[in-house]
Amino acid sequence: MCGIVRLHLRDPDLEPRLGDLLTTMLGEMTDRGSDSAGVAVYGNPDWTPAGSATVTVLADDVDAADLATRVGSRLGTAVRGREIGATVLLSAETDADTLASALRTAAPEVVLVGMGSELAVLKGVGLPLDLATGFGLPGASGWQGVGHTRMATESAVTPAGSHPFSVGPDQCIVHNGSFSNHASVRRELARRDVHCDTLNDTEVAARFVAEQIALGAGIDQALEEMSRVLDGFYTLLVSTAEEFAVVRDPIACKPAVIAETDRYVAMASEYRALAHLPGIADAHLYEPEPGRIYHWHR
Repeated sequence: MCGIVRLHLRDPDLEPRLGDLLTTMLGEMTDRGSDSAGVAVYGNPDWTPAGSATVTVLADDVDAADLATRVGSRLGTAVRGREIGATVLLSAETDADTLASALRTAAPEVVLVGMGSELAVLKGVGLPLDLATGFGLPGASGWQGVGHTRMATESAVTPAGSHPFSVGPDQCIVHNGSFSNHASVRRELARRDVHCDTLNDTEVAARFVAEQIALGAGIDQALEEMSRVLDGFYTLLVSTAEEFAVVRDPIACKPAVIAETDRYVAMASEYRALAHLPGIADAHLYEPEPGRIYHWHR
């Protein structure tokens, strides 16, 4: 059992409050997963400076300043390094693929957990509200945020195993449930030279969807193919810098509720995570139908 929260802002006046609203949503999902948590924030000018790409790596035995120097030497331009919780953010004036490539060459030992021009991924082990406070999330601005609280069932409780999973530029996946055939799909991906960093079943879904998108599929097509190949019970959310989608398994075993207003689109595993949002009393509230893909654009 895990908890998912997501907030996409349609009203720019709410952007300074994104982190504060997301923090409260995340805290309400602590009962659904208290061993680890993570967030993906889009459009924060401090974590993802305009005109730059940002990558997130796990901070295990990593010195942020030293790593920034090593990657900057490889890249031939200045790289800013910053440690936040169990992660290090590296930013440079280049594109995400170039920065990620320089990182892999300069520091092949580190684990890359996020990349993009608008996306910052922060995650760790511990209580969700403690982690969010440590990240500085309550004071963070942005236009979109995704959060996840984890109760581990498929792999160890580690920062690497916590959600969100981000394996493509500005892509993010969170998941509540389990995939019964993730091991066989992981092996099939490996035969196609697509490799996972963890034993987490959600990473398999993230790698599969990212591969489909890289091959030219839209989010709907990628999720349809994922639903055909991966078997299990789940609510799954995919986001990019331009769009996002939610899908539940064909019998809707795992909960989800969506709230839409003129100011935002919000989604959570339970309504209590939405109850504090401004204007929630007038929101259009509904549960996603089994097997149907719900898709929004920025």
